[in-house]
Amino acid sequence: MSRVAEKVGSAVFVGVAVQDTIVLVSRFPLPDDRLVADEIVNAGGGPAATAAVAFVRLGGQAYFVGGLGDDQEADTILKGLESEGVDVSGVIRVPGGRATRAMVMVDRVRATRAICVLPGTALHIPEDSIAAELIRTSEWVHADHVGWRPVRDLLGSKWVSAPRLSVDLGNPAPGFTASGIHLFVPTQQQLIALYGNLPMPDLLRAAVTEGAQCVVATAGSEGSWALTADGTSCHVPAYRTEIFSTLGAGDVFHGALLAAIVRKLPLAHCLAYANIAAALSCRGLDGRSAIPDDEEVQGAMPALLAKQEMGNGN
Repeated sequence: MSRVAEKVGSAVFVGVAVQDTIVLVSRFPLPDDRLVADEIVNAGGGPAATAAVAFVRLGGQAYFVGGLGDDQEADTILKGLESEGVDVSGVIRVPGGRATRAMVMVDRVRATRAICVLPGTALHIPEDSIAAELIRTSEWVHADHVGWRPVRDLLGSKWVSAPRLSVDLGNPAPGFTASGIHLFVPTQQQLIALYGNLPMPDLLRAAVTEGAQCVVATAGSEGSWALTADGTSCHVPAYRTEIFSTLGAGDVFHGALLAAIVRKLPLAHCLAYANIAAALSCRGLDGRSAIPDDEEVQGAMPALLAKQEMGNGN
C-alpha cells in the first residue's frame, strides 16, 4: 500500500472546472463519418481544478475557486472535487448559470485528443466573498487562463506583493502580461504567441524581461525548461512511460510543479517531479484517474535526474 504523503502546504487554485465526456476511438472521424467508440466515460476536468486534484494527490491541501451555475453538472463537478479532498468552500455558484462542459475525443492509436468546450458561468470574485479571503490570505495562488484576470482584478495594487502567483498559460489569455508573476508556466506554443518564433532560451528571457520571477515552459515530449530572474536555468527531459491519453497532463504538471516548489525542492528537481507526475497521469483515459501519489513520483526521480545531468554534460 502506498504511504500517505506528508502534507506539504496549501494553495488556492482559481479558474475552470469542467465536466468532460470522453470518447475513445481508433481514429478521428472524417466529415459525415460514423465510428464505433471503444469507450465513453464522464469525468471531472478543467485546468485549475485538475491541478488542484494533483496537488492533493501529491500531499498538499488545495482550495478551488471557480464560477459555477446551479445545474446538475455543477453538482457533479463539486462532488468530484470533494471526493478528491479539494476544499470547494470558495466556489461561487450563480443562480441560473451553467457548468462548463467539454466533449473530448481521444485517438487511441496516436494518443492524441481533440476538445470541444461549451463555456459555463463566467468567474467574478466579489470583494467580500470566501473566495476573495482565500486568495488574499494564501501563500500561493495558481490561476489558469480563465482565473488569471479575476485574480488580477481582485488583488489590484497588491498584484506584485501578495500572494505569490502561479499562472498556467496553456491556453490563450487575452491581455496577459508576465509582469509581477512569481511563477509563469506557459507552453512553448503560448510563449511563441507572446514573444515570436524564437529559440527556447530567448523565449524564456523575454518572459523574465517582461517581469516574471520564474518561467517554466513545457514542450511535451521534449520536456520542460526553466529560467529565473537571477539567471538560474535548467532543462529536464520528459519522463518516458506508456501513454494512453494526454488529456489533463498539462494541468497535472502545474499542480505537481507547485507541490514541488512548496516543498522547496531545487529547481531541476521541481521540473523532474512535474514531468514525472504529468507523464504518469497519461496512463488513464481521463485527466485525473491515473494521477500518481508522491511515493511513485519520488521513486522515479533519481533516474530522470541522472538523465538531466548527463544532458548537461555533468
